[in-house]
Amino acid sequence: MNNKPEIKRIIQRCGCDAILPFALVYVLYIILHGHLSPGGGFQGGVLMAGVVILLYLGHGFEATVDALSYHTLHKSEGVASVVYVALALMGVAVGAQFCQNVLYTQGAAGELYSSGTIFWMNLAVGVKVITGISSISLLMISLLAGKDIDTTD
Repeated sequence: MNNKPEIKRIIQRCGCDAILPFALVYVLYIILHGHLSPGGGFQGGVLMAGVVILLYLGHGFEATVDALSYHTLHKSEGVASVVYVALALMGVAVGAQFCQNVLYTQGAAGELYSSGTIFWMNLAVGVKVITGISSISLLMISLLAGKDIDTTD
């Protein structure tokens, strides 16, 4: 009778491990197909919060913090912001407007890479939101667990 909590924990871990790969594939699908269907970088990035929570529920606080480094996420968010601004400035560089689609001649309609600059900007937004939401989720989980994440750089 003493091993019942451990059995429940194993079932919970196996369930989370079974769902986790599908959730990650779905997040990537939403981000990559955002210019072809409803969804996009922001929606896919926000779904990443569910992946972080699944990781926490299945493996606990220490494994979640080890798998998702707060410092790496925080720095990656800055890089994604710079990439987005650089893509937005491509329009200005060729004499068009800020955020104008200047690579629209690339690809055929309906294919994964068919919208030029919009695809890359959508991807940059996805990375930025994934890193931002994951950072916030880690901080909230640390409060829930009563443990500290060293957030000083």
